[in-house]
Amino acid sequence: MSVQERKQRERADRERLIVATARELAEQQGWDAVTTRRLAERIEYSQPVLYSHFRGKREIIGAVALEGAAEMASAVRAAACAADGPRARVTALALAYLDFAERNPAVYDAMFRLDGGLAFAHEDTPEPLKDAFAALLESLGEVAGDGVHPGLFTEVFWAALHGLATLTRAGRLPPQDTGRRVELLADRLAVL
Repeated sequence: MSVQERKQRERADRERLIVATARELAEQQGWDAVTTRRLAERIEYSQPVLYSHFRGKREIIGAVALEGAAEMASAVRAAACAADGPRARVTALALAYLDFAERNPAVYDAMFRLDGGLAFAHEDTPEPLKDAFAALLESLGEVAGDGVHPGLFTEVFWAALHGLATLTRAGRLPPQDTGRRVELLADRLAVL
């Protein structure tokens, strides 16, 4: 391995460490606790080293969001692939999405609530975000119904899931009824 390759590998390792530490700290104490000073202390690098990877907290949030989008896409696809039939796929997809949001609240916030400097629904949207939407579209497009644009249907379904995740987390909806809500959503919104 050349010196240049080793340096690139070490840089990538440091970047992964910064993102993982920010994510861990945010999940434990919330995003307000994530500062470059605290990150530098935890990973035992100086703040200038952090700034050589990310211009600030906003970019770190963006990196966590991209990582989360890839994980969510994988979870949604795995759940949908394991289900048999369109209605079962929609239900499995919805439950996987809501489970991801519940188990990863700080990551979910980085993806959808906080400013990570990422463009959504634009030509320059980063690939992991496009892929997360595609993971939803793959199962939902088949149930959109005649004359309904699959992408628009997926956006509406996604908005409903986001609302359920957000309202449940805020204590506005009782979590024990999540399965019943998903069944209702699958029954009424999805033309099956």
